[in-house]
Amino acid sequence: MALPEFTMRQLLEAGAHFGHQTHRWNPKMQQYLYGQRSGIHIIDLSQSVPLMHQALVKVRDVVAKGGRVLFVGTKRQASEPVAAAAKRSAQYFVNHRWLGGTLTNWQTVSKSIQRMREVQAMIGGEVPAGLTKKEVLNLTREQEKLDRSLGGIADMGGIPDLMFVIDTNKETIAIKEAKKLGIPVIAIVDSNCDPDEVDMPIPGNDDATRAIQLYCDLIADAVLDGLAASQGRGGVDLGAAEVVVEPMLAASDAVEADRVAEEAPVADVGTVDELEAAMAPAEAAPDAEG
Repeated sequence: MALPEFTMRQLLEAGAHFGHQTHRWNPKMQQYLYGQRSGIHIIDLSQSVPLMHQALVKVRDVVAKGGRVLFVGTKRQASEPVAAAAKRSAQYFVNHRWLGGTLTNWQTVSKSIQRMREVQAMIGGEVPAGLTKKEVLNLTREQEKLDRSLGGIADMGGIPDLMFVIDTNKETIAIKEAKKLGIPVIAIVDSNCDPDEVDMPIPGNDDATRAIQLYCDLIADAVLDGLAASQGRGGVDLGAAEVVVEPMLAASDAVEADRVAEEAPVADVGTVDELEAAMAPAEAAPDAEG
């Protein structure tokens, strides 16, 4: 494998450039904003592209050295993409609710994970011996609750080496715990976020489903590249390895309209071609001078 490739057009088509309404912004994001259209801040993707590339390199290097990556995204739009990307890349995730102390109180969390496994074993049979129907029902509910909160980190075995976060405002507690433990944080920061809270901010829309899917796929592919590099150094025959790697989902041509429908018509913001042409000069300038 190789480090995943992506383009500004992919980000634009996924709606990654749409920020929030201008009155909802965080002034610390000023440097990452291209401007505003129809009352919506437009994120400068000419900065997002290199920052995303740096993040992908970081992910690959950490995993290549045997590190573990924790995907965090508990909002509705991020829940499924986060879980799917983590599972596809054999990593870990929290996509339902972040329990306070998940990282800083790992010993207690480990006991909860052990309890989850015990409950799973108790209700594993078709007719658990010695249990009434009511007891089985209560255990099933307990198991479902524990699985939602801890299922994605049940096999992590300890604190991760890197955290990838969707929406820093939503995952404030998780980020604070990571900072306390010195765990590097890569995060998608929207126009209403504070980029100073994370180690590697990536400016982008953190609400659009297609954009979130693209971010997660890129990070997952970087993890797989790191795993391949790690196996290669360990002498594993990658050609013979039975590993199924799903290709990164291509961004759809349709712009994600979840947020835009509420804040402004897509047409008022500008077409993908217009925005790509407007943002591209910052990258193309060196070639023009040469």
